[in-house]
Amino acid sequence: MEIAQAIALIKNGIDSTIAQTWADFGCGAGTFTYALAGCLPAGSIIYAIDAVQQNLAVYRNNIKINFEKANFEKDVLQLPLLDGILMANALHYVKEQNIFLEKAAQYFSGNKKLLIVEYDTNASNQWVPFPINFSSLKTLLMETGYRKVEKLGQFNSAFGGKMYAVVAY
Repeated sequence: MEIAQAIALIKNGIDSTIAQTWADFGCGAGTFTYALAGCLPAGSIIYAIDAVQQNLAVYRNNIKINFEKANFEKDVLQLPLLDGILMANALHYVKEQNIFLEKAAQYFSGNKKLLIVEYDTNASNQWVPFPINFSSLKTLLMETGYRKVEKLGQFNSAFGGKMYAVVAY
Protein backbone atom coordinates (compact mmCIF):
# COMPACT_ATOMS: atom_id res chain seq x y z
CA MET A 1 0.00 0.00 0.00
CA GLU A 2 1.20 3.47 -0.84
CA ILE A 3 1.34 6.18 1.84
CA ALA A 4 -1.24 8.29 -0.04
CA GLN A 5 -3.69 5.36 0.04
CA ALA A 6 -3.07 4.87 3.76
CA ILE A 7 -3.68 8.59 4.38
CA ALA A 8 -6.98 8.42 2.48
CA LEU A 9 -8.04 5.45 4.59
CA ILE A 10 -7.33 6.93 8.05
CA LYS A 11 -7.53 10.72 7.69
CA ASN A 12 -11.18 11.01 8.74
CA GLY A 13 -10.32 9.46 12.10
CA ILE A 14 -7.71 12.08 12.99
CA ASP A 15 -8.15 15.61 14.32
CA SER A 16 -5.80 17.73 12.23
CA THR A 17 -6.42 20.99 14.13
CA ILE A 18 -4.27 20.55 17.27
CA ALA A 19 -0.86 19.00 17.92
CA GLN A 20 -1.13 15.54 19.40
CA THR A 21 0.93 12.65 20.72
CA TRP A 22 0.29 9.24 19.16
CA ALA A 23 1.82 5.77 19.19
CA ASP A 24 1.88 3.33 16.30
CA PHE A 25 1.94 -0.18 17.78
CA GLY A 26 3.53 -2.64 15.36
CA CYS A 27 4.70 0.07 12.97
CA GLY A 28 6.72 -2.18 10.66
CA ALA A 29 8.48 -0.26 7.90
CA GLY A 30 6.32 2.77 8.67
CA THR A 31 3.69 3.05 5.93
CA PHE A 32 0.92 3.90 8.38
CA THR A 33 3.30 5.83 10.66
CA TYR A 34 4.03 8.12 7.74
CA ALA A 35 0.34 8.24 6.83
CA LEU A 36 -0.45 9.33 10.40
CA ALA A 37 2.29 11.96 10.14
CA GLY A 38 0.66 13.18 6.94
CA CYS A 39 -2.62 13.73 8.80
CA LEU A 40 -1.38 15.33 12.03
CA PRO A 41 -0.56 19.05 12.36
CA ALA A 42 2.91 20.47 13.01
CA GLY A 43 4.18 19.95 16.52
CA SER A 44 2.72 16.46 16.85
CA ILE A 45 4.81 13.48 17.97
CA ILE A 46 4.52 9.81 16.98
CA TYR A 47 6.10 6.98 18.97
CA ALA A 48 6.60 4.13 16.49
CA ILE A 49 6.89 0.75 18.24
CA ASP A 50 8.03 -2.50 16.62
CA ALA A 51 9.84 -5.66 17.70
CA VAL A 52 12.16 -5.36 14.68
CA GLN A 53 14.55 -2.41 14.34
CA GLN A 54 13.20 0.17 11.86
CA ASN A 55 14.75 3.36 10.50
CA LEU A 56 11.97 5.92 10.51
CA ALA A 57 12.46 9.62 10.04
CA VAL A 58 10.43 12.83 10.11
CA TYR A 59 8.02 12.58 7.20
CA ARG A 60 6.41 15.98 6.78
CA ASN A 61 4.62 18.76 8.64
CA ASN A 62 7.59 18.76 11.00
CA ILE A 63 6.23 15.71 12.83
CA LYS A 64 8.70 14.09 15.19
CA ILE A 65 8.82 10.29 14.95
CA ASN A 66 10.52 8.44 17.81
CA PHE A 67 11.19 4.76 17.15
CA GLU A 68 11.33 2.27 20.03
CA LYS A 69 12.30 -1.36 19.52
CA ALA A 70 9.86 -3.24 21.76
CA ASN A 71 7.08 -5.78 21.76
CA PHE A 72 3.97 -3.61 22.07
CA GLU A 73 1.97 -6.50 23.51
CA LYS A 74 4.37 -7.85 26.14
CA ASP A 75 6.76 -5.04 27.08
CA VAL A 76 6.01 -2.15 29.41
CA LEU A 77 6.45 0.82 27.12
CA GLN A 78 8.02 4.05 28.31
CA LEU A 79 5.55 6.41 26.67
CA PRO A 80 4.09 9.76 27.64
CA LEU A 81 0.32 9.93 27.89
CA LEU A 82 -1.12 9.56 24.41
CA ASP A 83 -3.95 11.21 22.49
CA GLY A 84 -4.24 8.19 20.20
CA ILE A 85 -2.96 4.74 19.31
CA LEU A 86 -2.72 3.42 15.77
CA MET A 87 -2.61 -0.32 15.09
CA ALA A 88 -2.41 -1.13 11.39
CA ASN A 89 -2.17 -4.84 10.66
CA ALA A 90 -1.03 -5.45 14.22
CA LEU A 91 -4.00 -6.49 16.36
CA HIS A 92 -4.24 -9.78 14.46
CA TYR A 93 -0.94 -10.85 16.11
CA VAL A 94 -2.44 -10.52 19.60
CA LYS A 95 -4.05 -13.72 20.89
CA GLU A 96 -5.84 -12.22 23.92
CA GLN A 97 -7.09 -9.05 22.26
CA ASN A 98 -9.48 -8.06 25.04
CA ILE A 99 -6.73 -8.22 27.68
CA PHE A 100 -4.37 -6.27 25.44
CA LEU A 101 -6.92 -3.52 24.74
CA GLU A 102 -7.60 -3.09 28.45
CA LYS A 103 -3.83 -2.88 29.11
CA ALA A 104 -3.33 -0.36 26.28
CA ALA A 105 -5.84 2.00 27.94
CA GLN A 106 -3.15 2.94 30.49
CA TYR A 107 -1.30 4.88 27.80
CA PHE A 108 -4.11 7.35 27.06
CA SER A 109 -4.10 10.91 28.40
CA GLY A 110 -7.84 11.08 28.87
CA ASN A 111 -10.33 10.19 26.21
CA LYS A 112 -9.27 7.02 24.42
CA LYS A 113 -8.87 7.17 20.64
CA LEU A 114 -7.88 4.00 18.87
CA LEU A 115 -7.36 3.71 15.12
CA ILE A 116 -7.24 0.13 13.78
CA VAL A 117 -6.66 -1.28 10.29
CA GLU A 118 -7.38 -4.99 9.89
CA TYR A 119 -8.42 -7.74 7.49
CA ASP A 120 -12.19 -8.21 7.35
CA THR A 121 -12.16 -11.92 8.15
CA ASN A 122 -12.23 -14.32 11.06
CA ALA A 123 -10.39 -17.06 9.14
CA SER A 124 -6.81 -17.37 10.38
CA ASN A 125 -3.74 -18.22 8.32
CA GLN A 126 0.02 -18.20 8.86
CA TRP A 127 0.25 -14.42 8.30
CA VAL A 128 -2.89 -13.45 10.21
CA PRO A 129 -3.01 -15.78 13.22
CA PHE A 130 -5.79 -14.03 15.19
CA PRO A 131 -7.94 -12.17 12.65
CA ILE A 132 -10.90 -10.05 13.65
CA ASN A 133 -13.56 -8.90 11.21
CA PHE A 134 -15.33 -5.57 11.60
CA SER A 135 -18.37 -6.93 13.42
CA SER A 136 -16.24 -8.85 15.93
CA LEU A 137 -13.92 -5.88 16.46
CA LYS A 138 -16.83 -3.53 17.09
CA THR A 139 -18.21 -5.91 19.73
CA LEU A 140 -14.76 -6.29 21.33
CA LEU A 141 -14.18 -2.53 21.46
CA MET A 142 -17.57 -1.88 23.05
CA GLU A 143 -16.87 -4.60 25.64
CA THR A 144 -13.51 -3.01 26.51
CA GLY A 145 -14.87 0.47 27.21
CA TYR A 146 -15.14 2.27 23.89
CA ARG A 147 -18.44 4.10 23.45
CA LYS A 148 -18.28 4.88 19.74
CA VAL A 149 -16.87 2.72 16.95
CA GLU A 150 -16.88 4.14 13.43
CA LYS A 151 -15.83 2.36 10.24
CA LEU A 152 -13.73 4.81 8.21
CA GLY A 153 -13.49 2.79 5.02
CA GLN A 154 -12.29 -0.38 3.38
CA PHE A 155 -10.14 -1.45 0.45
CA ASN A 156 -9.06 -4.55 -1.42
CA SER A 157 -5.88 -6.03 -0.02
CA ALA A 158 -3.03 -6.85 -2.38
CA PHE A 159 -2.95 -10.23 -0.62
CA GLY A 160 -6.63 -10.98 -1.24
CA GLY A 161 -9.78 -10.11 0.65
CA LYS A 162 -10.76 -6.77 2.12
CA MET A 163 -9.21 -4.60 4.79
CA TYR A 164 -10.99 -1.95 6.84
CA ALA A 165 -10.15 0.99 9.09
CA VAL A 166 -11.96 1.83 12.31
CA VAL A 167 -11.72 4.66 14.80
CA ALA A 168 -12.96 4.05 18.34
CA TYR A 169 -13.54 6.58 21.11
